[in-house]
Amino acid sequence: MRDFNAPRLFVHADLPGPVPFDQGQTNYLRNVLRLSPGASILVFNGRDGEWRAEIAELGKKVGAAETVEKTRPQTKRPTLTYAFAPLKQARLDYMVEKAAEMGAGRLVPVLTQHGQVRKINRERLTANIVEACEQCGILSVPVIEEPVALADFLGRLDRPLVVADEALAGEEGDTVAAIRAAGQPLTVLVGPEGGFSEEERALFLPRSVRVSLGPRILRADTAAVALLALVEAALPS
Repeated sequence: MRDFNAPRLFVHADLPGPVPFDQGQTNYLRNVLRLSPGASILVFNGRDGEWRAEIAELGKKVGAAETVEKTRPQTKRPTLTYAFAPLKQARLDYMVEKAAEMGAGRLVPVLTQHGQVRKINRERLTANIVEACEQCGILSVPVIEEPVALADFLGRLDRPLVVADEALAGEEGDTVAAIRAAGQPLTVLVGPEGGFSEEERALFLPRSVRVSLGPRILRADTAAVALLALVEAALPS
């Protein structure tokens, strides 16, 4: 049974063994959670499963714990790839958090003609992904890649592709069945809020399954949640 009450931290140390905390984690455990040496927490590193650990030291800037017992074995990273046109910061933070929570194992920012953002802060986004994993009990931390042009992304794609295409908004069809028929491992793509250009649509049309997300045009971060929910319904993880 999972422990939903114990604080959960992502660490870089090999497990089992001594677990040093960085200054941010030390501050969080000491000043936010008000924990002290002897308190029990859960730690994971994305490689060695989840472990219960006891805090051994918790000073103003330095902290450490010792592993006690393994609570869950390591899981494999999900095979689902979520590709998306980058958004402005607040909505992008939300999007990558939800993608991690909803089963994406790999996140790929894709540059499109109508996209408003060309660069991302991978360090910030990775921190958001890690926080989502800590809060949601995820053991395999998704990876986020550097932005790539849509044509290059499609050129090296070697798996089924499902595209949420705003041009199909309102059209009837069984989206869950279409996603299920596409097969696994799967890549899904959500475009920019300005939509795909006709040139871009011509690139992915021959090789993709295009789906509608319903009768309304959705904002890109909302579309991400809707599409990933449909993927989970079609291909339960």
